[in-house]
Amino acid sequence: MKLDLTTILKSENQLLDLYHSPTDVVINKEISFFDQGCKDFIAASSFVLMGTVGTDGKLDVSPRGGPSGFVKVLDESHLAIPDLNGNNRLDSIRNIINQGNIGLLFIIPGLGETLRVNGKACVTTENTILEMFTEEVKNPKTAIVVEIETGFIHCAKSFMRGGLWNPETWEESACRPSAGQILVDHSGLSDQLTGEELEKILEAGYKHDLGLDIPD
Repeated sequence: MKLDLTTILKSENQLLDLYHSPTDVVINKEISFFDQGCKDFIAASSFVLMGTVGTDGKLDVSPRGGPSGFVKVLDESHLAIPDLNGNNRLDSIRNIINQGNIGLLFIIPGLGETLRVNGKACVTTENTILEMFTEEVKNPKTAIVVEIETGFIHCAKSFMRGGLWNPETWEESACRPSAGQILVDHSGLSDQLTGEELEKILEAGYKHDLGLDIPD
């Protein structure tokens, strides 16, 4: 696909000509510390999206989840995210060690509003921090400590438009591809196993790693 080059925006002035200016409320809601509202939001959140960037400028976004409050606020400027067992690609961890910029989007199931946090991050093995996560399924080897630069509550419009928490808008399971089939297609393994077979392998791995009781 080739875009009409005359339709590509090349300046902020072109951008601002298309959109209304944000209201004072939208501008002034940005803060540089964790107030009580942020602390309460993080304490109730069980899922966060983590955006990082490498030294080569390539971007990465990865999901992180755990029991509500699995991310700990250390003080008004810092929080800690446990690096729980995953696929060991370590993309986010490498980016943080090499570059350090980070963006977080905290989500509370059932709530449309989200909390955005941008700042600087580092990776630590400090025991006093790792010991804060003893209630997790498996203790983390490292934790990601984030120093906030900006934080604000994002409105619920995107979640409402997408019907994220409304089961009536969800695609029926029979109409969507399985995770196993997607991975088979991604990996070029269709001549070795089926999506259904890989799905069973995934479920067995989840049961082992997370201690979950997933029905057969």
